[in-house]
Amino acid sequence: MRTARRASTVEVPSFLRQLAKETEKMVTFFFKGGQRDGQDGSEEDFSDEDNGPSVYLDRPILDKHTAEGRSQWGVNYATASMQGWRAQMEDAHTCMPEMGGELAEWGYYAVFDGHAGNMVAQYCSHNLLQHILATGRVKAQEDPDDVKEGIVEAFLAIDSHMHTLTRQECWERSGSTAAAVMLSPQYVYFVNCGDSRTLLCRDGQVIFYTEDHKPFNPREKERIQNAGGSVTQHRVNGSLAVSRSLGDFDFKEVDWRSQTEQLVSPEPEVYELERSPQDEFLIVACDGVWDAIGNEELCAFVHSRLQVCDDLREICNQVIDLCLYKGSLDNMSIIIVTFPGAPQVSQEALQKEAELETILEAKVEEIVNLLKSRDKDPDLLYVMKFLVSEDIPGLPPGGGVTSKRDCVISAYRKFVTPFRALEPMVGDDQT
Repeated sequence: MRTARRASTVEVPSFLRQLAKETEKMVTFFFKGGQRDGQDGSEEDFSDEDNGPSVYLDRPILDKHTAEGRSQWGVNYATASMQGWRAQMEDAHTCMPEMGGELAEWGYYAVFDGHAGNMVAQYCSHNLLQHILATGRVKAQEDPDDVKEGIVEAFLAIDSHMHTLTRQECWERSGSTAAAVMLSPQYVYFVNCGDSRTLLCRDGQVIFYTEDHKPFNPREKERIQNAGGSVTQHRVNGSLAVSRSLGDFDFKEVDWRSQTEQLVSPEPEVYELERSPQDEFLIVACDGVWDAIGNEELCAFVHSRLQVCDDLREICNQVIDLCLYKGSLDNMSIIIVTFPGAPQVSQEALQKEAELETILEAKVEEIVNLLKSRDKDPDLLYVMKFLVSEDIPGLPPGGGVTSKRDCVISAYRKFVTPFRALEPMVGDDQT
């Protein structure tokens, strides 16, 4: 596993310190100063099961952890995760491009989004696949219905086992959503329990995605009410924002009801879809990603990035950064799995990308010069806000200007540095 490089401890020049301050100001503006794209500012956007401001940091932790791998069957994957604004990192994931033995041609990829702690998410990332295989229903000569029943059986089994561990070993009372895909040579199995999500892009379009399990969904709400609970502020008993999860045993204590009839159910929904040569990529991600970007937007963005970047880890990083700048306040984890039919880097796409970056650089120079002519400080936040309001052709679909912020910051540094070098910065040492 490779991780993104951390910041150096070398003394930073004054103009870069100022740039960092302005970048932080811009980030804070987009995250906390305004509402996220497509959100209405309701309490569900900015609160969590834990409630209270302590679940958020004063500034986000931006270090990313990435990994990549491939199978001999032409399937590649990469993953990236970032803590972001959350006080703790509670996500976990599993990537297994080749499951081994008679299932060597099968793959398994899963994201677990923990809440109220990370113990359940971590335990499931290490043990859920073993529970699935232990059912004996996943075989090389597959029966799709048998595979799906085995996955559901495994979810119920691991949840029951963790419930016992919670009672016997005083586990923390945490929970976790789970979203996964299992690949066989013939099928893709989509698995979801909670509000993480999986998505398949085929021939440039979203062909399938899983539905989130939210308490206000009619079927979920009916089960919650039948179990003696209520849905308040879109939450189970006004507390939990998902209606299905692993763990969360405080919501699974109605002894005379089955596991699937509790306030919160551990039962996943499982679907199968026959694979196609036109399949391009799969995405498995937690709700920290989906809170900030829609299915079609993310499909279009990844499709476009695959044509200009051959590093799948970098594309994962770009998605996380994009969601961060779109206002996600949650931990973020994403897995992208590409098939042989995925878009390839093309000279035409690279040329268009280069032309776009030239346009952006020219616009940044124009804005900076305009501000200088008015004897105003060239503020990075102002530059970004100006660019967002502009109609700029060729921006990445689903990403917009926010997905090209590295290019914008590079141009900003290029044109602002000479201007600021002429006079001392605020806070610089005077000699």
